Amino acid sequence: MLLEAVQTPVADAVRVGVLRKRCLERKALGWQETALLSAASLRGSEGLPWPVRRGLLTRDRLAGARFAVDEHELLVGRLAPRPAAVTDAQIGEAKRYLAGFVWPGGQTGHCEPDWPTLFTRGIEGLRDDIGARMALGAPASRRQPVAGGTPALPACQSFLYALDGLSMLAEHAACAAEEALPGAPDWRRAELAEMAESCRRIARQPPATFRDALQLMWLAILGLWQAGEACLVVPGHIDRTTWRFYRQDLDRGSLTRAQALLLIESLYLLINELIPDGLAMSVMVGGRDAGGRDVTNELSYLCLEALRRTRLIYPTVGVCWHAGTPAPLADLAVELISQGCSTPAFFGDETIQRGLKGLGVPPEDACNYINSTCVEITPVGGSNVWVASPYFSLCKTLLEEIAAEAPPPTPSREGRGDFAAFVKCYQERLAGQIESAVGEQNSLRRQRREHGGKPLQSVLTRDCIARGRDIDNGGARYNWVECSFVGLANLADSLHVIREEVYGSHRLTLAGLHKILESNYRGCEAERQRFLKAYAKYGNDEPEVDALVAATVGFVTRACALHKMAPDGSAFVPGAFCWIMHERLGRECGATPDGRQAGFPFADGCGPAQGRESRGPTAAILSTTSWDPAPLIGGAALNLKFNRALFDSPAAVHRLCDLIVTFLKRGGFETQINVVDQETLKKARVHPEEYRDLVVRIGGYTDYFVRLSPQMQDEVVMRTEFR
Repeated sequence: MLLEAVQTPVADAVRVGVLRKRCLERKALGWQETALLSAASLRGSEGLPWPVRRGLLTRDRLAGARFAVDEHELLVGRLAPRPAAVTDAQIGEAKRYLAGFVWPGGQTGHCEPDWPTLFTRGIEGLRDDIGARMALGAPASRRQPVAGGTPALPACQSFLYALDGLSMLAEHAACAAEEALPGAPDWRRAELAEMAESCRRIARQPPATFRDALQLMWLAILGLWQAGEACLVVPGHIDRTTWRFYRQDLDRGSLTRAQALLLIESLYLLINELIPDGLAMSVMVGGRDAGGRDVTNELSYLCLEALRRTRLIYPTVGVCWHAGTPAPLADLAVELISQGCSTPAFFGDETIQRGLKGLGVPPEDACNYINSTCVEITPVGGSNVWVASPYFSLCKTLLEEIAAEAPPPTPSREGRGDFAAFVKCYQERLAGQIESAVGEQNSLRRQRREHGGKPLQSVLTRDCIARGRDIDNGGARYNWVECSFVGLANLADSLHVIREEVYGSHRLTLAGLHKILESNYRGCEAERQRFLKAYAKYGNDEPEVDALVAATVGFVTRACALHKMAPDGSAFVPGAFCWIMHERLGRECGATPDGRQAGFPFADGCGPAQGRESRGPTAAILSTTSWDPAPLIGGAALNLKFNRALFDSPAAVHRLCDLIVTFLKRGGFETQINVVDQETLKKARVHPEEYRDLVVRIGGYTDYFVRLSPQMQDEVVMRTEFR
């Protein structure tokens, strides 16, 4: 597709600009409080089986939602402000009642729902499928047995109630559009009538148009949020799931490419209206089908192009890159990045598919994955995968091992005097923490089976209807858990210093090193500078340090593989995804042997620590692709930062594209890039009101720079800026 063929009227750009400004101004004004609705529902369902009560709870929460529509919006889905009649006292009383229930923890969302089935069957068709499943009675057979659980009939009844709620939500959306009709000018009345007609149709029937598909997608996402079932469910592969609607509308002349772009932008703006800052929402484009054929289409380009005018933090748009990806798709993403739009990212399709197949995912599902919000990977449409559950602080564990070995050796500790033995002890300590974490996650899953229930998410997840089981009770096709190991680069750099200082030159003992670290290098600045500058650092194509990262990834992969997750024996899967945890865990950790002082953020993802890439971005790429990230399905991001002044010509932008493609061809997992100069960041700290919409990449997600904590702002500023 040639983007020049998308003629976007000036009026469209003005409309998007107005909506973008309003989004920033009225962020989070929509009323999402559901305590009153929840309390009323649960009081009315006392005595019924819990799965049925959960279904009624979903229905009643959705039935109570109301929408607002302004004169520029093209999709309905912005929640109305809190009604004046609702008081804080009423909400407080409802919350006290709800406190008497068990609300289990554990992950929610982080998935792309089964949009194809919803779009093919529609709400009424799904109701028919559930009815047919109820007629079968007992739970369907499974490839693997699930312990415990509830009978199929109560679960399926809860599914029906959830669909009732989604249908009511669509009806309310239609009413909101109709209520805006009086007094609207003729051109707007036509738009409002089309919006209302679309919402009425999808309240029961499958989508008939591209607009219908996007509208139903958004109402389902909002419904899952409003129902309290899953707060981070993503649009995902819009270019795959809505392609047939887009193509048919173009063919019959009822849609232009410019109109489709405006509808996608409208979806992006609604996402930013609803989702609080600091989280993540993802779209992915391109990729391959199970036969290895590229699936890029015109919508792939439009999903990227929609970032140009919206320029907010949501969504990120990941390019699912492989050797057959059309060059213009990568070029468009890099063009946007070079202009300071940090939301595009690149994912290595070959590497990720290999990792998924290693987990037993068949080719037809391995080719259809999503970065389920940030960098973590989940299969599309059938996932109850928990992500970042939990985070492990690799360096805190290292300090614990140093402290344990610092005292003089005892008879029981003889023979542990070489580096290999130290690493083995460290790994044993980390393995114990992994085992403990698995027990905690399985305990949460048992609680969810007994006290949870997500009927609407279940309806939108394979194979919950076929199995007659809620997603919290083993209904989903994929149920593994992804944990995250934070501080890979700091650990490798620290281990290299220990190897050379303690076991190589014997300049220090572990006890002496422990004393230095405990003092946070107070009075030991010479030693800190030696640790920082005298030894090779990860990110500079130094094999002896890069190998320590490879060894750590290999160990955590093997250690995680020893464990199984409830309810079906799924895997415990590693990752190096950080979100904001490299700052948070760094803040909680003492000084480390790499020269990092106490409280400073760890390196984010799988890239080098801040400011340590002394040989440029190519060396950083060589280091981060010197080992295989495929097992890290929990996510492995390389963050890069460039000065915007570099990209003053098409040739410079092309060189950036070449750099990214080199990373991906060498097996890189994911890369994301900030193009911003330090002067801009410094000005934003002094005058945040002038830089409200300055978007930067963090540890796998995007955020507004001015709302970051001072420590996280420091971390972004400290990253090496390639010039």
